[in-house]
Amino acid sequence: MRSYNRLVTHGRCPIFTRYVRGMPAQPWQPERPDAIDLLRDAEVEEAALLAAGSNYVYLLTLRHPDAGTGYAVYKPQRGEAPLGDFPDGTLYKREYAAYLVSEALGWGLIPASVIREDGLPYGIGVVQLFIEHDPSQHYFNLREGRLDDMKRIALFDWITNNADRKGGHTLLAADGRLWCIDQGLSFHVDDKLRTVIWDFQGQPVPLDMLEEVCGFGERLEGDQHLRSELLRWITSAELERLQHRIHLVDRLRVYPPPPQYRPYPWPMI
Repeated sequence: MRSYNRLVTHGRCPIFTRYVRGMPAQPWQPERPDAIDLLRDAEVEEAALLAAGSNYVYLLTLRHPDAGTGYAVYKPQRGEAPLGDFPDGTLYKREYAAYLVSEALGWGLIPASVIREDGLPYGIGVVQLFIEHDPSQHYFNLREGRLDDMKRIALFDWITNNADRKGGHTLLAADGRLWCIDQGLSFHVDDKLRTVIWDFQGQPVPLDMLEEVCGFGERLEGDQHLRSELLRWITSAELERLQHRIHLVDRLRVYPPPPQYRPYPWPMI
């Protein structure tokens, strides 16, 4: 891993302008039961700015007294670019809400994530476990061999109303597992599904996935802890629309067609 053009130092944490090339090894594996604790408690040793994208995103080097060095992706609220259709300063919250939904579904699509402020160079934001992956692999060259995985991701994006599922937002990890990243444009009250995964329009939603979505919907009705946690990060109107989309999935039971207006994100990878 190589970083260039140091900007400032935040306490003991050097900040760089970009993370140019190389893929850091992944010492903290995603299946670690203490992954959340590590992300929340580890000290930040270095933050390298990822140079692509409209928002400021950092690769953190973290050190924990028991677990040693690990890596995470940090998206601070202060680094979010203003948007015309999403409220300012809410993207990091939507990232985390999507993680909570993925976990509540039992799907594990999104790497371990926390909301954190202490010890971070630019204040509060979402911190997500870094996934070592092959950057040459993305939706367009993975889909034929991973159709069931893509159906699950497409269904997840439907119920979370993801307005930005690019091909490169699906990562192939070193162990062959697929992960989803960049969920910040989700949970809008208006229908804004923009995705590259329209392959399954009109096809039945797999029964096991349908049952899991409906089970999640039932939890949302009665699990006050889950509702309260989601309401910390999205509005009550957005939660109501999430429930509406779950009911819609149960009623239609087939994948939707693309809308006439802006069905694809840009860029597509």
